[in-house]
Amino acid sequence: MGELQKNTRFEHLLRLADTNLILGHRMSEWIGKSPILEEELALTNIGLDLIGQARALYEHAVAVSGEEDNRDADDLVFLRDAPEYKNLLLVERENGDFAHTMVRQMFYSAFAVPVWEALTRSVDSEVAGIAGRAEKESLYHLRHASEWILRMGDGTEESHQRVQDAVDALWMYTGEMFDMDEVETAAFEAGHGVDLTAVRSEWEKTVREVLTAATLDYPEDCWMLKGGRTGKHTEHLGHLLSDMQFLQRAYPGQKW
Repeated sequence: MGELQKNTRFEHLLRLADTNLILGHRMSEWIGKSPILEEELALTNIGLDLIGQARALYEHAVAVSGEEDNRDADDLVFLRDAPEYKNLLLVERENGDFAHTMVRQMFYSAFAVPVWEALTRSVDSEVAGIAGRAEKESLYHLRHASEWILRMGDGTEESHQRVQDAVDALWMYTGEMFDMDEVETAAFEAGHGVDLTAVRSEWEKTVREVLTAATLDYPEDCWMLKGGRTGKHTEHLGHLLSDMQFLQRAYPGQKW
C-alpha cells in the first residue's frame, strides 16, 4: 500500500470514528436528565451503539496506520486536542433541549444510514463488516428520532415551535456532510469511501418526508458552515473534550 493511500485511509477512518464518538458522548450527557425512563434507556443505548462503532473504527485505523505508529485506540481518543479531531460540526453542537437533540440525531442518522449501506460494499473487508452492523443500528436511531420529531412537530404549539427552532438552528451544519474534498474523493476512488453527492439526494428525501409529516417547514438553502473534517471546530468541542479526556490527562495510561 502506498504512503498516500495509507494516509488517506487513516484520515477517512478517523473522520467516521470521531463523528460517531463525539455524538455518542453527547447522547451520554442525557443520562440522568432524560424526560422519561424509557428515553433514559433509549438514549443510553444509542450512545453505546455510536461509541461501539467508533471503537471498532479506531482500532482498524491503528492497524491501517502501520507499525511505525505506536498509538492505540485510547491514544486517538484521549490524547488528541480539538484541532486533531475530524468530526462533523453538527455532532459537537450542545444538546440543548430535547427537540434540539432529536433533530440533530435525525439529521445525522438520515446521513449515516446510506453511508453505512454504501460502505458494506467497501473493498476493505473490516470496514464492510463494521458497516453491516452500524447500518442496522443507524436505522433504529433514525426511526427513534423521527418518531419524536413527529410527536413534537404535530403536538402542542410549544413543542412545534421548539422543534422548528431546532431545525432552523442546525440546518447550516448539514451541508458539510456532503462535501467531497480531497480525502473523501480519494477514499471513494480507492473503493473504501462513499460518493457523498449521491448520499445527499437520499438524505434530503428522508428529511423532507419527516419534516412534512411533522408539519414542519423544510428550510430554504442557506450558507453552510464547514471545517470539522479539517480540524476547524466550534468552541463546543473543546469543552466536551475537557470533560471526556479529564481522567486520562490527570492519570496517564488508564484504559477504557
